[in-house]
Amino acid sequence: MSEKPIEGDPAALGLSAFAITTFLLSFANAGLLPAATAVVVMPLALSYGGFAQLVAGAFEMKKGNTFGFTAFSSYGAFWLFYAILVLLKSAGLVNPPAAAIGVALVLWGLFTFYMWVPTLAINLTLSMIFLFLWVTFVVLGLGDLMGNPAYTQAGGYLGIVTAAIAAYMSFAIVTNSILGKGTVPVGPRLIRRHQSK
Repeated sequence: MSEKPIEGDPAALGLSAFAITTFLLSFANAGLLPAATAVVVMPLALSYGGFAQLVAGAFEMKKGNTFGFTAFSSYGAFWLFYAILVLLKSAGLVNPPAAAIGVALVLWGLFTFYMWVPTLAINLTLSMIFLFLWVTFVVLGLGDLMGNPAYTQAGGYLGIVTAAIAAYMSFAIVTNSILGKGTVPVGPRLIRRHQSK
């Protein structure tokens, strides 16, 4: 008996988990919420931003979607890394240098840059998510490297834009799955895919 194929799109879950967690942390980074908001962000990062994205990544792998598997698994792992780091720091168990955190964020920016490239052949909305996320990571990383809170605040506002686009994309996937493809537009692909022979 053949296994029933997966029909749902796990990207809707992964993007929602990414968006909600990114919104909350970015509100704090932008100074719109107090720094103590981290107490709320970290459990959310562990459960929704981390765990739910890992689940989405696992289902993307089952679908054979290399991009979705790599993206959701990686960003889910990022949220777990970030939450654990903050919780350990809050407990006084570690005292990571700001420069190391800055380099880590810039490296995530590098990863996001090369993940952005293939999105150009998917659709405009997804491409904008990764473009803004790439810039957000770099700006936040520079904030830690330079010890300049203005960069962190700017990164917070960029993160809010990133989260808003991701939430829109999740909304589009869910709505289009009910009302029909194209009901909520996600824009065209920006480059053509090479046809395999």
